Amino acid sequence: MKIGVVGLGLIGGSFAIHARKHFANAQLLGSDHNKTHQEQALSLGLIDGVLSSEDYNDLELLLLAIPVDAIEQHLTQFLDQIGPKGLIIDFGSTKAAICQQVANHPKRKQFLATHPIAGTEFSGPTAAFESLYFKKTQILCETEKTNPELLLLAKTWFEAMQMELREMDPVEHDRHIAYVSHLSHISSFMLGKTVLEKEKDQSTIFDMAGSGFESTVRLAKSSPDMWTPIFKINKNFVLESLNDYIRNLKIFKAAMERDDFEVLYQEMKQINRIKTILKGITDKNNTYGK
Repeated sequence: MKIGVVGLGLIGGSFAIHARKHFANAQLLGSDHNKTHQEQALSLGLIDGVLSSEDYNDLELLLLAIPVDAIEQHLTQFLDQIGPKGLIIDFGSTKAAICQQVANHPKRKQFLATHPIAGTEFSGPTAAFESLYFKKTQILCETEKTNPELLLLAKTWFEAMQMELREMDPVEHDRHIAYVSHLSHISSFMLGKTVLEKEKDQSTIFDMAGSGFESTVRLAKSSPDMWTPIFKINKNFVLESLNDYIRNLKIFKAAMERDDFEVLYQEMKQINRIKTILKGITDKNNTYGK
C-alpha cells in the first residue's frame, strides 16, 4: 500500500505514525513546502521518501495536513491526479468552503472531509507524537458523498486509533468551531499582545506570570501561517463569535465601572458550571495508557 502525506508537521506527522502502524507494509511518501521539515520527516522515519506528482496515481491514501487555504486551492488538482482506487482525506479545521470546492467534481466519492479535534501549540515534524489523537474527536463531514468502501477504510483506521467519530454538517461545524477553537486562539493572541504592550520589561512578565497566564496565553505560540488562513476562510463565523465575546466583555466592564461586584460574582458563579464539562474531557484524556 502506498500512502502520501502532504504537510509533515504536527498533524500530518502524527497521522503518519499511525498509518505506518495500521497499514501493514505501507510505503509512506511525504512532501512539505518547508524542505527542512521534509528532511526532518525523513530522518525521523515518519516517511520513507519524498512524494512527487508521479506518485499520485498509485496512492491508496493521500492525507492533506496543510493550511486550509492551501487545501481549498489545491484539492481539485489532487483529485484530478489521484488514481481510481485512492482516497483523499483532509484534516483542515474549516470544512464548508473545502466541501463546496469539490461538490461537483467527478471524483467526489474519493474524498473525505475530516477535522481531528487535537493539537498543541508546537509545529513541525519533531512535534509529532503517537498519542496526539487518543480519545480525541474526529469530525467527519458529508460521509454520504464518499465511496462506502473507502469510507469504511478510513473509519476503521480512525477507530483503531481510538478516535471518537462524529458526523457533522460542514456549515454547522464551522459555526461551532469558531466559538470553541478559533475564538480561543484570538483571545490568547490578544492577551499576549496586551501584556507585551504594557510590560516592556520582559523579565517582569516571566517573574510574575503564574500558571493561569501561562495556560491562557499558550495558544499565542501557535503558527500564524496556519491561523491566518483559518480566520480568513471562516471570517463570518469568527466575527459572530467575536461580537458575542466583546459583548460579554463590555457587560463585565460596565459592572465594574458601576461597582456592581455582586453581578460579577453571580456571573462567574454561573460560568463555573463549565468545570463539569471540562472535568469530563480531562478524565477522558487521562485514560491514556490505562
